[in-house]
Amino acid sequence: DNFIRKRFLEDHKTFAEEGMTAEEAEQKALYRVFGSKPGAYGAGLQALIESQSWKHKNELAEAYLQWSHYAYDHAAKGVTVPNVFRHRVGKLQVVVQNQDNREHDLLDSDDYYQFQGGLANAVESIRGKKPATYFGDHSRPDHPKMKTLKQELLKVFRSRVINPKWIEGVKRHGYKGAFEMAATLDYLFAYDATTGLIEDFMYEDLAEAYLIDQENREFLEKVNPWALRDMSERLLEAMKRGMWQNPNPETREKLEGIYVEAE
Repeated sequence: DNFIRKRFLEDHKTFAEEGMTAEEAEQKALYRVFGSKPGAYGAGLQALIESQSWKHKNELAEAYLQWSHYAYDHAAKGVTVPNVFRHRVGKLQVVVQNQDNREHDLLDSDDYYQFQGGLANAVESIRGKKPATYFGDHSRPDHPKMKTLKQELLKVFRSRVINPKWIEGVKRHGYKGAFEMAATLDYLFAYDATTGLIEDFMYEDLAEAYLIDQENREFLEKVNPWALRDMSERLLEAMKRGMWQNPNPETREKLEGIYVEAE
């Protein structure tokens, strides 16, 4: 009935059979909290995504596993245990991201795709099977809500990402507003790279709202042409990698033209 104890006993037995002492097997079987090394932050995915220097999502999984295998408990402060972490991740069936406020969302920061997307991708890499992914809304502690990650991503996409009111709102901030559009696209792309949950229509609608729409494109050209170039490049990358599986040929042609002109 006690699944934490059940897992501890299973892991203790496994580690002991691998040649660890009883004391060492007990210590490592108790590890439950992992993160980056002391003094560091992140999950190692941001640089790979930004530089486009990855060929397969397994490389993203390995980066996550290498960055996050430091164990923490009442005695251990960043003990490097890559094999224990890999073992633990390989047993996971569910990956949950809890959020305790609604002042920002999953596509507002690279943290969400790095930690939830990175962990989900690492589980799939080790187990060969996608874990169930969920989003917990705890902004009202007395009334928490749980939904699938896919549902939350679709909600964020409809309510903010392509919402004309949000687009007009960030345009008041000029250069920074254009940056926020580009960052939102980057985080959406990265969630797709790690979870595969972004649909073709989302890329299509985002391309239309941010780049193909003449008024918005002129805004980007005026205040932040670098954001315009980066967004067109990122969308073309999604096509090249097969993440945007069936792009409209006319959309592809327009994005190629925008990228060349911006470059």
